Amino acid sequence: MIEGLQLRHHNADEARGILDQLVDLYLAVYSDGDEFHSEDRYRRQLDLHMQRAGWELVTARVHGILAGYIYGFPLPAQTRWWDGIHEPVPAGFTDEDGTRTFAISELLVHPARRRQGIAATLHTELVAVRTEPRTILLVRPENAAAQRAYQSWGWTKVTELQPNWEKAPIFDVLVRAPAHRSELG
Repeated sequence: MIEGLQLRHHNADEARGILDQLVDLYLAVYSDGDEFHSEDRYRRQLDLHMQRAGWELVTARVHGILAGYIYGFPLPAQTRWWDGIHEPVPAGFTDEDGTRTFAISELLVHPARRRQGIAATLHTELVAVRTEPRTILLVRPENAAAQRAYQSWGWTKVTELQPNWEKAPIFDVLVRAPAHRSELG
């Protein structure tokens, strides 16, 4: 464990109080400046996601300074999350009812704090408390470090998806079922 590491769960109301810190960390992680990772787009994304029922954020601070965070929410029955999914997918894979799937939207660690176990700690902290039968996330195919980490944490690629967001890239769709479940769909 990292000396001085503190984890905290936040609901949307609590997270609004640290919104600028969340955005600043996002911009530090995506400092390449491309349009998809702009401050304006991310603020809009956060605002929309924080309105979702069951939205949850876990922050990691080291000696009081935000070092990383992870957040997500359960997918509602009428979700647009699956818009842009590439076929083939298992039958029923995109069926949602508000309790089936928890979607992780962001897992970020400050560049100066990477390779210290913070991402794994955040991931475990959030996923361990979820009651949904499966968890999903999107990751860029070329993000080799994230791909390796997710694979080591029990994630499996199902297909690809290109969201209907402005200038959205293609992502791998990864799914993780609890250890006691053998099905992914």
